[in-house]
Formats: sequence, C-alpha cells, structure tokens
Amino acid sequence: MYESIKNFNKQFLYEPEIKNQEKLAKKSSFLVVGMGGSAHAPKLLKNCKPILDILIHQDYGMPKIPEEKLKNMLVILSSYSGNTEEVIDAFDIALKKGLNMAVISVGGKLLKLAKDSNVPYIELPNIGIQPRLALGFSIKAFLKLIDEEELKKVNSLAEDLDPTLYEEEGKKIAEEIKYRVPIIYTSNHNSAIAEIWKIKLNESGKIPAFYNVLPELNHNEMTGFDVKDSTRNLSEKFYFLILRDKVDYPKIQKRMDVLEELYKKRGLKVKILDMESDKGIWHKLFSSLVLGDWIAYYVAEGYELDPEHIPMVEEFKKLIAE
Repeated sequence: MYESIKNFNKQFLYEPEIKNQEKLAKKSSFLVVGMGGSAHAPKLLKNCKPILDILIHQDYGMPKIPEEKLKNMLVILSSYSGNTEEVIDAFDIALKKGLNMAVISVGGKLLKLAKDSNVPYIELPNIGIQPRLALGFSIKAFLKLIDEEELKKVNSLAEDLDPTLYEEEGKKIAEEIKYRVPIIYTSNHNSAIAEIWKIKLNESGKIPAFYNVLPELNHNEMTGFDVKDSTRNLSEKFYFLILRDKVDYPKIQKRMDVLEELYKKRGLKVKILDMESDKGIWHKLFSSLVLGDWIAYYVAEGYELDPEHIPMVEEFKKLIAE
C-alpha cells in the first residue's frame, strides 16, 4: 500500500477508453450507482463542479424518481471489483427498463454483463489495489463519460502532484491522533472530502472515525462536546481535524476559528488543516486526499495493523451470500 500512495499521481497518466461507444447516449443528467470507493469520484465531481446534474444512489434497486426523468439520464454503474451486489442489482433493473447505461469496473460479473448486453463500458486498469486507492483511475473514467473538458485539467496531476510531499505531515498527524477517535469537520461545500477522509481512516487505518459539516454541526453536534466532569471521559477520546478552505464562505471560516477556540477551552484536541494549492482545484482536492491516505496508513502502522486489506468487509459479504 505504501507504494500505491507514493505513486498515486501516476494514475493520471491513464487514458480511459469507452467500449461500445456507439451505443453511449449523450446526456446532461447522470445517475451514478456505486458503493464505497466506487462512489468517491462522482462525489468529488459534485464538489468541484456543483453545476453538474449528478444523482448518486448507494443502495439496491433504483432511486424513487419519475420514470420520465430516469429515461433522460445516463445511468453509470460503478463497481471497482465488478461484484458489488447492489450495483449488479441496479444493472439488471436498468437493463430491463431500457435505460441509457454505462459501466465502470476492472472486471467481475458487472463487466461481463456489460459485454454480454452490449452496454458501453470503461475497463479500469487492474493493478491489484483497493478501490479507495484507485481514485485517480476512477475520476478519469467518470470524466470521460461526463465532462471531457475537465478531463484535460486532471491530466496535469501526473506531474504536478507529488504524494511524497505530504508523507511526513501525515505521519506526524497519525502520531498525534493515536489512541483517539478522529472526527473530520469541514464546510458543507467540501463534505465529500471529509467523508472520504473518514472512509480512509476506517478502511486503511482500521479505526472508528466520523465526519460532519459546518454550519449544521454548530446547531447540534457541538453541544455533545460541551465537556462536563461527568462526560469528560467520553469527550477526551476524540480528536478534531478541521479541513479549512480559503474559498469557503467567510462566515464559515469564522465559525471554524470560533469552534476551535471553544473546543480547546474545554480541553479537547483540535487541529486545523488548510486546504491550499496554487495549481488549481483538482490539485487542492487530491493533495488533501493524499494527506488523508498517509495519515490512515501510519495510523494502521502505529497499531500494527494491515492498512490494505479489509477482512471484516469480506467476512460480511460471505455471510450475506449464504
């Protein structure tokens, strides 16, 4: 896994190819069905370009929206392994309904279904990494289907993004949060970044981790950390990482500063991390996510755990298949 993070920028050299392209319907509205790491890319797209009409469905079946709307969307079925049962379930339904479809996967049952049904598909490089570590491949595949102009912009990350620049900071933060439960806070605008950080800490770090967004958390969650003697032993187990972005609404940035002050006054551990880059929004987003990868990697190492594999997920899949 170490090499996967260190060489993450090389994923942006990948050139996705649409097979069965003649059957691809050109649409301006998109429904993405994907679970876990297979849904990270469209969430980043919504973050980067809120104007894009993307609905993300993370469940069995299809979302409860009017049939007429469904027929005017491109349904993108994303499963890195190709064996995610929620996505396969949605594929079967979409095929029966005659919806406009496209598939993104490295293989498995989903890719076979796409080939057998002549559905447009993009076959991702299968280099044996976990879906959460293949976000470069995934974002390029989604952009190939959704926004080719934006695709040209991410190509520069192959040279501009240097994951090694964030390793030492990630290692240091991992040491700081050891024996505590991290909670990631950010603006509502950057909620996808906070969610992906949380997932990296869960899957790679193998620890509980949670996230929330401002300003909503100022109306509820923070009151749970108004430390009293009787609750101090609960609150002291958490470590708050606030991802601050200079393009956030000024009042949101003020809320972050005030929240940090209030939490520290109550003896809570808080660290503000600025999301910055002079190389564009994609560099800013991915440099933050690479930092999250390093933190999660060194968290697992600190607990002497395997950061790559997710045995509990595999155990769960076997049990529900019985």
